[in-house]
Amino acid sequence: MSQVNITINGQTVAAEAGMTVLQAAQAAGIRIPTLCYHPDLPAQGACRVCLVEIEGERVLQPSCTFKVREGMCVHTRSPRVRKARRTVVELLLSDHPSDCTACARNGTCELQSLAEELGIREVRVKAEPPGHEVDDSSFSVIRDPDKCVLCRRCIETCTVIQSVSGLRIKGRGYDSVVGAAFDLPLGSALCVNCGQCINRCPTGALTEKSHIGAVWAALEDPDTFTVVQTAPAVRVALGEALGMDPGKIVTGKMVAALRALGFDRVFDTDFTADLTIMEEGYELIHRVTTGGVLPQLTSCSPGWIKFIEHFYPDLLPNVSSCKSPQQMFGALAKTYFAQEAGVDPAKMRVVSIMPCTAKKFEAARPEMNDSGYQDVDYVLTTRELAQMIREIGIDFETLEESGFDDPLGQSTGAAVIFGATGGVMEAALRTAYEVITNEKLEDIDIHAVRGMQGVKEATVQVGNLELKAAVAHGLANARQLLDRVARGEGGYHFIEIMACPGGCLGGGGQPIPTSMEIRKSRAAAIYQADRDLPIRRSHENPSIQAIYEKFLGKPLSEKSHHLLHTKYTPRTRRANQVATRE
Repeated sequence: MSQVNITINGQTVAAEAGMTVLQAAQAAGIRIPTLCYHPDLPAQGACRVCLVEIEGERVLQPSCTFKVREGMCVHTRSPRVRKARRTVVELLLSDHPSDCTACARNGTCELQSLAEELGIREVRVKAEPPGHEVDDSSFSVIRDPDKCVLCRRCIETCTVIQSVSGLRIKGRGYDSVVGAAFDLPLGSALCVNCGQCINRCPTGALTEKSHIGAVWAALEDPDTFTVVQTAPAVRVALGEALGMDPGKIVTGKMVAALRALGFDRVFDTDFTADLTIMEEGYELIHRVTTGGVLPQLTSCSPGWIKFIEHFYPDLLPNVSSCKSPQQMFGALAKTYFAQEAGVDPAKMRVVSIMPCTAKKFEAARPEMNDSGYQDVDYVLTTRELAQMIREIGIDFETLEESGFDDPLGQSTGAAVIFGATGGVMEAALRTAYEVITNEKLEDIDIHAVRGMQGVKEATVQVGNLELKAAVAHGLANARQLLDRVARGEGGYHFIEIMACPGGCLGGGGQPIPTSMEIRKSRAAAIYQADRDLPIRRSHENPSIQAIYEKFLGKPLSEKSHHLLHTKYTPRTRRANQVATRE
């Protein structure tokens, strides 16, 4: 690509043709403040915080959309720019609620940070917040329109990254507000609960529905037996939320912190990730060998499941009937573990620590009660766990590491990689290959399904079968694959889909901010955790072997079908209503 030479604040900068002024400045290490801009999304130029002065231009220009040209002379720090930038932020603050100390985004709010950076100590224009009601109708996401700065990031995320298009601007001028289509509350609207909008919202306009209060109440009740499970992606992101570098593996410290919070048992969702591989792998083998419905689609991402229920209900027979590892764990905790430990399941509360806001919705699905109780009672995001750790004053970095409890705490490297896009596929292939061929898979690192490409394909020779697989992350990428499947194209046997970019490590409940570089750091940590474990194949987990021997019998047995498998609900494309079939 050709280059152009421009000048920014007197500094000569070589930029690629087609770059925006903002991109050129960032590449040169020159900071221009932004608010509506996000590296994951198309630039909108909506907020005007990134205005710059360009010689020859009559008015200030938004650097996020204005393209570079040869000889351009840019000023990002002139008095005119500084005054305009302060005015824009003051106007945003003029009708913004002033409850910063009680806001969920206190300390991570981009508007708050901008006001500090620009030295704004007084807002000269005062207006009352519009007074919109807070929408807490969703199981996963809370929407506070008064805190919205109309940056449109949530709309672009829902439309471009997730292809759900559930959010839009309504009204004009001062009356403009972001809301769900058809003026529905989020709990009734077309929403997959993925929380990606939360991760890109610069303020507290979108936050997760917190279960912290309910979890504290359970921990403080002497008659309640509290069990906690931790998802694979949490261990490579929790450190971020507590001031550590992205991609730091903090498994042992996380377990120690959960014990300090007062949980009676600290278990690992990785155990049931291994169990998922057993059930889903044998289900795939059964479909391939008996002429079942193919391709088989993975089922462990609840945002993806809700997406296919809304948009591709005719493909629901392709989805694996396996519950997600979270829900398998809840069912087993209140049956198998309760039996083993002599605990009354009626007095047990199962808490999940998840990177995903859609897990809150999944736990509340009415069919998730095969233990005889609600299988999972409360779901905390990675951010919520970090808040609880801070609340009791734990010095996380100096904690002495601790190990998970038995019998639901032992896992393999195959389970850990569930946290990255392609991980479920890779873990399943490690087991399926050895079950089908009765031979050892020598190189278990299947690089073809790794990485941050939106859609990946791989062909693996499994005995006499040339197994064709595909992986997609982010629902817009999933839509591309599903359209091919619906047209009868691809010839795939197995497809993994994760709702969130990067997979669970990029989930809507992970620390803010999340960028491509941060997702890559977390992914590298996931694969390092896999390499560090002594067992890297799910079927070799001794605790998995024991639960089949003592309780489940075998994969796809009647008991495992009852506790570990589920069904799905066709829904309309307009809202969360259940679709009716003639």
